[in-house]
Amino acid sequence: MSLKWTDVLEIAIQLDESKPEVDPRYVNFVDLRRWVVELPEFSDDPQRSGEKVLEAIQAAWIEERD
Repeated sequence: MSLKWTDVLEIAIQLDESKPEVDPRYVNFVDLRRWVVELPEFSDDPQRSGEKVLEAIQAAWIEERD
């Protein structure tokens, strides 16, 4: 399975599993973007990220954590 920026929920799940020590409420977008791009299954263009998609990923990650 390859992940794209639009796979917000799956990205959030993978981040939650790979970064259990991180509180997603306090993640800055620079780190979040880097962590998404570093996910093994991520295969989208790193330059296609934007604030809205990063906000959506962060919100989904917070929901996943709760």
